[in-house]
Amino acid sequence: MIRGTAILGVGLVLVALARAFFWTADAAGSGLGVMPEDVDIAAGEALYAENCAACHGANLEGQDDWRSPGEDGRLPAPPHDETGHTWHHGDQVLLEYTKLGGRALMASQGMEFDGGMPGFGDQLSDQEIWNILGYIKSTWPERVQEMQAVRTEGETRKREN
Repeated sequence: MIRGTAILGVGLVLVALARAFFWTADAAGSGLGVMPEDVDIAAGEALYAENCAACHGANLEGQDDWRSPGEDGRLPAPPHDETGHTWHHGDQVLLEYTKLGGRALMASQGMEFDGGMPGFGDQLSDQEIWNILGYIKSTWPERVQEMQAVRTEGETRKREN
């Protein structure tokens, strides 16, 4: 029963993020949805330590049992290393999820979902969020970086059509 609930929880998150992609595609308008080339990895690492590590771990390891909802129904913070699902999403989705937070992003789609991720758009600029995402991506093995780049490219193509 617990395993089924965990699978359902992860599935709902993936569906919510897929729907969020289509929202961000509309919201982004003509934006490229691709991380800018001028990210500052060192600044991103410092910003990650200050804003993200408390939940996602100093070493991007996430919280224990991150695939299983807690008693409050929320999923614990996932890892941002290659063992998590961060790399399964394109750049624009990662930016918007970080900027708006899970609840606000899903509410914009008419969905009731609270994954626990707060929005950081009031605290961090888009460039600072890109720096954090650049740092996270820089820690992934090359093959994972390549797979995430393919996902970003696919989402960007969908956005352009």
